[in-house]
Amino acid sequence: MRTLESTTTLAPDGTRWAADPVHSNVAFEVEYAGVSTFRGSFGDFDATLEGSALAGSARVASVDVKDEQLSGHLQSPDFFDAERHREISFRANELAVADGGTLSGSGELTIKGITKPVELHGRVASAPAVDPFGREKLGLSLETTIDRNEFGVAWNAPNQSGGNYLGNEVTLKADLTFVRQEG
Repeated sequence: MRTLESTTTLAPDGTRWAADPVHSNVAFEVEYAGVSTFRGSFGDFDATLEGSALAGSARVASVDVKDEQLSGHLQSPDFFDAERHREISFRANELAVADGGTLSGSGELTIKGITKPVELHGRVASAPAVDPFGREKLGLSLETTIDRNEFGVAWNAPNQSGGNYLGNEVTLKADLTFVRQEG
């Protein structure tokens, strides 16, 4: 893992932050049928930020798409295999913030028990601020693109117009609002 220079502190040293699931979102996008982008998300996830280190996981059974039958297929061995692999996890040991709030870093993503390195980019959506209830919060928007086949998510079907229904590249997005934890 490479070391990145930071010109701005992501989170104050010695603090621990936890994602606020009500104000956060973890999602994915993949090309569908060569004509549109299919989007889904995970309703049950967690993430923590300590200094410049980020860790998180999403429960596969919480995949949220607009069709119940498709949701079941996404949990099958053709896709996420929720029975054998209940979580998707991520860890980055160092995120760097440049002037202007641009964020970058590298980490490891695990899907279906397969761990691969990924490069992140995004932005710091907000510097630490206090909400009306006295809680200190900060926001991050992160994104990476993976080849789903490298993680054993290889199901596809031929498109009658040529090619396949699903693209191989999947964009993973996380818009996270963190709340500073006491102690």
